[in-house]
Amino acid sequence: MKQKEIAALLNEPACKHNKKSKSGCARPKPGATAGGCAFDGAQIALLPIADAAHIVHGSIACAGSSWDNRGTRSSGPALYRIGMTTDLTEQDVIMGRGEKRLFHSIKQAIDTYHPAAVFVYNTCVPALIGDDIEAVCKAADGRWGVPVVPVDAAGFYGTKNLGNRIAGETMVKYVIGSREPDPIPAEAERDGIQVHDINLIGEYNIAGELWHMLPLFDELGLRVLCTLSGDARYHEVQSMHRAEVNMMVCSKAMINVARKLQEAYGTPWFEGSFYGVTDVSNALREFSRLIDDPDLARRTEKLIAREEQRIHTALAPWRKRLRGKRVLLYTGGVKSWSVISALQDLHMEVVATGTKKSTEEDKARIRELMGEDVNMLEDGNPRALLDLVYEQQVDILIAGGRNMYTALKARLPFLDINQEREFAYAGYQGMLELARQLVLTLESPVWDAARKAAPWDIKAGRTFSAGSTAPVNTTDDAIAVTGEA
Repeated sequence: MKQKEIAALLNEPACKHNKKSKSGCARPKPGATAGGCAFDGAQIALLPIADAAHIVHGSIACAGSSWDNRGTRSSGPALYRIGMTTDLTEQDVIMGRGEKRLFHSIKQAIDTYHPAAVFVYNTCVPALIGDDIEAVCKAADGRWGVPVVPVDAAGFYGTKNLGNRIAGETMVKYVIGSREPDPIPAEAERDGIQVHDINLIGEYNIAGELWHMLPLFDELGLRVLCTLSGDARYHEVQSMHRAEVNMMVCSKAMINVARKLQEAYGTPWFEGSFYGVTDVSNALREFSRLIDDPDLARRTEKLIAREEQRIHTALAPWRKRLRGKRVLLYTGGVKSWSVISALQDLHMEVVATGTKKSTEEDKARIRELMGEDVNMLEDGNPRALLDLVYEQQVDILIAGGRNMYTALKARLPFLDINQEREFAYAGYQGMLELARQLVLTLESPVWDAARKAAPWDIKAGRTFSAGSTAPVNTTDDAIAVTGEA
């Protein structure tokens, strides 16, 4: 990818914070890719396209342990779960065999799996030695008649956010607009309900969250042409240009897709979230407002009233058990604010949130939800997190899997919120699952047991304080747990 193309992606006109040095749109500085490089971001954005073969062109390390490395789900094909790589070695680099190896890898993927399309991801080594993946993909496309899409997102180009945008730019350039959507089935317009087409951009169907929303859209007569890219199919991405409204689901990492579809096809878009009762209702209302169908607006309000009454009734006993519990939310990007709304709906108190990978837009949303004096954590090292836990008397840490052992060593309840999780928290129904998992975690008897001193320590006159691994001398043989989180 040329430097001017990267600069154009960094300077996103639809993002009002793109000039700020710490925004997700800014030019990366040395060390900025520690939380995920451009290749990582591009692959994460496109991997859930389930019927495509995804080939990583580079050394084996870039492919990693790729089988099911995200919690995204598919309702059909599982081809996306198979990690494919050209596995470049030193000899391939020295002898200049990278392009030939890629060409044969594409052939093997097509012959073995018969995919709807092949995505080829460029990485640092072939980008540095000058492999022309675009030319190889074009030749393979002409040879075998299967779309082969080059995703030029070498890791050293920049951060994960930039990789997301490169992935979106690739879809706009090579895929979107190359096919018309399927006609609306006659039975879909029964009862005189007009069907409207929509897209969800940035929805990855983590743990099947998309499936909590689809029944609501079906009831309203909103046909989801494509989700970019949760549970998506290649032909769905091709037809995205015919939607009436696009929704950016939480993140603006692929805002360039929404902007370019608006410029080219006049498709309006908005940003919303499916976490929390309030945000789900607001998203449904925004669809009806932008589509401007009075009948749709009436049916939307009716559906919202029914679902909110149902979910508030179901959540009532859970809210009693969660009310006032103090949460430290440490996660990156959009979840730094989108999950806050869901926790506040459960009457929990968020004492701080992490913003290491958040854009300025994300930080603005955090301030709207929690006030201007909100505690936003840039540094998430274990010592800083635990200091805040003790200072704020935190009841539970909600974060990604890499922070799990920090919480467990401190004997602090922990809930995984990142893409590896097994539970879907989006939509009205997802709120019930979130409340259930929080209560199961907080009220588990393991925490009382873990905070007690071992029998031999009690006999020796030592106990342990919760969240500390250092013994506390005491003359009392009774178990004394202090500073409980």
